Amino acid sequence: MIEKSYTITSDEGLHARPASKLVGAVSPFSSDVKMVYKEREVNLKSIMGVMSLGVSKGNSITITADGSDEESLMAKVDELIVAEGLGQA
Repeated sequence: MIEKSYTITSDEGLHARPASKLVGAVSPFSSDVKMVYKEREVNLKSIMGVMSLGVSKGNSITITADGSDEESLMAKVDELIVAEGLGQA
């Protein structure tokens, strides 16, 4: 299992467009992937789950991946968070 924390730096927080891109990026992977925010955990492959968290600028999230392709999944998450200007590790 891999676990990584990010601080959201985007002024809009984790809103619909980047949340949708994150969900789309991790969905093809077979590993289980979760996002934790303020002690609430959701499946990162669920757009409704991610949006329900309401993550705003300056807050931290933790993403965990567990499975056979967890390393490549987490590399994709890292790449997308940086490319979209969402946050930093």
